[in-house]
Amino acid sequence: MQLRIELTAIAALTLALAGPGLAAVIPPGTQLHATQNFVRSNGSEPESMDPAVAETVPANQILRDLFEGLTATDTTGKTVPGVAESWKQTNPTTWVFKLRPNAKFSNGDPIVAEDFVYGIRRFVDPKTASPYAATFGVFLLNGLEVAQGKKPGTELGVKALDKLTLELKTQDPTAFLPELVANTQLGPVHKATVEKWGKDWVKPGNMVGNGAFVLKEWQVNNRIVVEKNPQYWDAANVQLAKVTYLPIEDQPTDIKLWESGETDYVYQMPPGVFDKYKAQYPKELRNQAIIGVRYYDYQTKDPAFKDVRVRKALSMVIDRDILSKRVTADGQPPAYSLIVNGVVGADPTPYEWSTWPMEKRVAEAKKLLEQAGVKPGTKYSFAYNTSDYHKKMAVFVASEWKTKLGIIMETETMEFKVLAKKRHDGSFQIARNGWLADYNDATTFLALVRCDSDQNTNFHCNREAEALIQKGNQQTDPAKRKVLLTQASKMILDDYPIIPLVQYSLPRLIKSYVGGYSELNPQDHYRSKDFYIIKH
Repeated sequence: MQLRIELTAIAALTLALAGPGLAAVIPPGTQLHATQNFVRSNGSEPESMDPAVAETVPANQILRDLFEGLTATDTTGKTVPGVAESWKQTNPTTWVFKLRPNAKFSNGDPIVAEDFVYGIRRFVDPKTASPYAATFGVFLLNGLEVAQGKKPGTELGVKALDKLTLELKTQDPTAFLPELVANTQLGPVHKATVEKWGKDWVKPGNMVGNGAFVLKEWQVNNRIVVEKNPQYWDAANVQLAKVTYLPIEDQPTDIKLWESGETDYVYQMPPGVFDKYKAQYPKELRNQAIIGVRYYDYQTKDPAFKDVRVRKALSMVIDRDILSKRVTADGQPPAYSLIVNGVVGADPTPYEWSTWPMEKRVAEAKKLLEQAGVKPGTKYSFAYNTSDYHKKMAVFVASEWKTKLGIIMETETMEFKVLAKKRHDGSFQIARNGWLADYNDATTFLALVRCDSDQNTNFHCNREAEALIQKGNQQTDPAKRKVLLTQASKMILDDYPIIPLVQYSLPRLIKSYVGGYSELNPQDHYRSKDFYIIKH
């Protein structure tokens, strides 16, 4: 589904554009509502509106409206032109992007290649303290060293060849780069605005972006409102006039607001209700497989989890089939690997014991805990964000550990942005986590467990596996690369730094009058410019 370019020889490959990257085409005969306002749940309060700093799904859902990168992702999940109208790969580690001459910031200033140079350097600069700096920066020439403060930003592989031509040099061959640069962290930033307002540049009235919408209102823990940007290069094809994002963490409340007509879009339904609402709202319930994984992090620096036998034992006894079929009960398949189905660049590597009868798994887990000196009655703390979904999963896992091993899980709940900080600080023993792919390649999942990744919140490091990943990323042969990344993934998972649980799906309720939504988007990356409200 993803538009990607594979370099099979050192030769220039030019993108064959599948389309102009315009907003969704409205089917003939469709009558639009006179008021193009869209109200949607967004799951949680975003931690930041700065594209360089934001890392969570709720933040990036909004940022895709306020900012646009070199490329973008359309409603079906395909990579399409964004600010760049075309691009080509001139050698295995060099890409050249041609910017569209009519692209502007929301204040009317034209977008030039230097705006990308500034934005990308700012993103990777250690002073910005982006939790994604190494995660994405590692793909650019000298990116990791710049993110670590070992080299100056001027040595980063980004250069303006002329006013409308940007060159990106990668550390290794990176066939998925056009997909990667759809992420707004690698987009243009209006330098004068940042210099004028400092950290306040992201506030309504101050922010200068380049997306299809502009930020009009931000009431913390209440709502964020964006309105159509008349300066956007494709404004003529943007139908929505206003989008209101509501940070609703309580999922039953989310459904009640939708049923009462106060919202048009439920971000995610709670577990255990899928069949009920499928029967009640067959035309408005949407569900699709997502390239993502729900998992739990161990804090491997904590003395309680330094022993791999403890980490393995706890993972072994969780019955993912029951979790999938009876607890979440919404089509999410069990996961026994970091790499999930549908991911390009590596194969899933399920644990050998995943096919064992549960009695055998429990017996082996008890032996491992005994060998590690862990006795029944031992208590571990578990951190998760306020959500009926995560609570039910936690209750199930706690029951599995208590009834099968005598291990006690003590839970601690908090706001999502508080949990995100807690994970990065390493101030937990076990924490709820989840990952939706930023692009369709195995490296987006390996970022969760790589030694120098800022998204590795379990703090485990396997240098032997790291060497395999680096060797794999140097390959121009996709098949050879896949073998090496699969080996690395298995090697890391055998260290048990995380507990994979289920592969994501996102069952949600969407009003039938919301047009432009597609169930073919494997990363759940949607832009409001692709939506429209049908007359009703």
